[in-house]
Amino acid sequence: MINKPNGDGILRVIKATDCSRKGMIAAWQNEAAFRQEAMLALVMLPGSFWLAQSLGHWALLVSVLLLVMIVELLNSAIEALTDRVSLERHELSGRAKDMGSAAVTFSLTIVALVWGTALYDKLV
Repeated sequence: MINKPNGDGILRVIKATDCSRKGMIAAWQNEAAFRQEAMLALVMLPGSFWLAQSLGHWALLVSVLLLVMIVELLNSAIEALTDRVSLERHELSGRAKDMGSAAVTFSLTIVALVWGTALYDKLV
């Protein structure tokens, strides 16, 4: 039998959960954009209860907020890894960081479209 470094079964789930917790703490402590987007999500969350027209609609409103957080975590990971490899300027490093930033911009655009449409439907 092969000894797995992260364990099997519930032990693996526990270790994975701890890694996720550490990642969120690291993002909060080291990434201003993550903190800003998290605070934006917390401010918008109460409005989702008023804005949602059904449980499924509420799930959509919250999901797009979580999407921004996910994309920001991935963008931050790309930036950290790129900086770990080398701090010197390189076209590919800049491109990777710019693409990560573009992904965050697209996710924020999705939030604006979904929430804007929901607000329009609510007010009209």
